[in-house]
Amino acid sequence: MNFIQSFLSLFYPNICPGCNGTISNRNRSICITCWTNLPRTYYYKDKDNHIAKLFWGRTPLEHAFTTFKYNKKGTVQNIIHDLKYGGNKTAGEELGKEVGKEILELGLNIDTIIPVPLHPHKQQKRGYNQSYHIALGIQAIIDSPIDKQTLIRSVDTDSQTRKSKYNRWENVSDIFNLTDKSVLNYQHILLVDDVITTGSTIEACCLTLNYFKGIKISVVAIASA
Repeated sequence: MNFIQSFLSLFYPNICPGCNGTISNRNRSICITCWTNLPRTYYYKDKDNHIAKLFWGRTPLEHAFTTFKYNKKGTVQNIIHDLKYGGNKTAGEELGKEVGKEILELGLNIDTIIPVPLHPHKQQKRGYNQSYHIALGIQAIIDSPIDKQTLIRSVDTDSQTRKSKYNRWENVSDIFNLTDKSVLNYQHILLVDDVITTGSTIEACCLTLNYFKGIKISVVAIASA
């Protein structure tokens, strides 16, 4: 750590969102202890994993998996909360790289990465789309282009947090649109989100993307509840 970093750490300590401890390395957003102990799913090793089964009979997917387990009041939840509401975009990119490593190990040939879009009003209020920063981390590993223009969220919806499975679907069933109806023909798309619970938002994205001819879709997220 150089003198400037040492000086800054005295007045603006780098706090880990997982445990609220101080991080000595200002280039990291998650402390080594939390990082080492993040609960992994290893779903990528099983094509018929819990997340993939969530979409059976709902929308056809090539692959679907999450990298970490989302436990209530656990480390992953704390980190994702800081990513979404605390401006910790670096955490999204760090976690996205771990997802990217699993995609690389699977040998998936991804043509385009699409982060699940936020409505413009919500993105303006938050200042960024957390899924885009996860996608940036994935892109750093697999080197596929990111498309954040073609799939758009045209309807602003209520929070999904306290909704039932049916109400979640009803809330997002017709909220995505396409700006270009030919650019993704015959491509393998990687759809990226932060957390998958019922899969309603992902399903709605897929139903919109399935307009394209010959499209294949794989789905990844940082965590699953």
